[in-house]
Amino acid sequence: MYGKTNYEYVWLDGSAEPSIRSKVRVERGAPDNAPLWGFDGSSTNQAEGIDSDCLLSPVKEYTNPFNNPNSGYPDNKLVLCEVLNPDGTAHNTNARNILNSNSSQHLKNQDWWFGFEQEYVLVDPITERPLGFPEEGYPKPQGDFYCGVGVENVAGREIVDMHLEYCWDAGIEITGTNAEVMIGQWEYQCFGHGLDAADDLWMSRYILYKIAEKYNTAVTLHPKPVLGDWNGSGMHTNFSTGKMRDNGGKKLIKDICNALDKNHKEHIKVYGSNNDLRLTGLHETQHIDEFTWGDSDRGASVRVPVHTINNNYNGYLEDRRPGSNADPYKIVGALVKTLQSCRV
Repeated sequence: MYGKTNYEYVWLDGSAEPSIRSKVRVERGAPDNAPLWGFDGSSTNQAEGIDSDCLLSPVKEYTNPFNNPNSGYPDNKLVLCEVLNPDGTAHNTNARNILNSNSSQHLKNQDWWFGFEQEYVLVDPITERPLGFPEEGYPKPQGDFYCGVGVENVAGREIVDMHLEYCWDAGIEITGTNAEVMIGQWEYQCFGHGLDAADDLWMSRYILYKIAEKYNTAVTLHPKPVLGDWNGSGMHTNFSTGKMRDNGGKKLIKDICNALDKNHKEHIKVYGSNNDLRLTGLHETQHIDEFTWGDSDRGASVRVPVHTINNNYNGYLEDRRPGSNADPYKIVGALVKTLQSCRV
């Protein structure tokens, strides 16, 4: 019997809000790296039917946490890919390549640290309502659900716990999880350096979707999945550089926030669709048309965390504007581009 290695190729399609696609390639033995591969771009909004070939260029491999430990094939991999044109140039939907090409040197040498707080909602695919919602009407008001315990206060914990373990098995650093303000809504925190941070966030989403399939549950990243007096879903982005962590100070923090203020409209453009439904000035948000920052202020666009304050304003900042469906490559790109003027 021949040995084999499964390479599970994962890439972003050409939708206005990129969706994740995947397919599996089986190789005899255990090649050193996943090979270049192709796919039908006409089915992913990345090509026309008369010229449909696109290429998958592997950029990062992860241990596949879905491996069966008794299969005898421990080398199976999840493979994050960039999409290329047939001539090998970057496809125009390839946001990762754009970020990598335009980013500053200290992003490439991983001086930038990012912590994404990914919120999401687990949904019953039959009722199309969040887990924990009754078939008609609404559950009790928000209050008991945040970091809640007990069947009356949480729904879907088995998916959350499995996701945490699988991400660590894959080599993705999830630093925490918690139930969020609305029942059926959860959050995990994904930490990384430089470009790797955005790579890991995308792969962590893929792992979440696959686990949810096992439980016949849908995952929505819509920033406002339930209209009304319910919290939306964001992806607060914590960021820092070596200078911010080691030699920052209040003046640098102020300069950074002023630069973010000047570029607020440009950031909002890449911080996720339908974000206006979430950024209303209510439910711990600032209005989408305004920019504010403040110490420990969860109603501001950017919060200065208590850790940074207590360390003489050396540390990190939390950008609370990105929606849960935002592309982390574009978030990172916007922050790096804007803050280069501050020499951070």
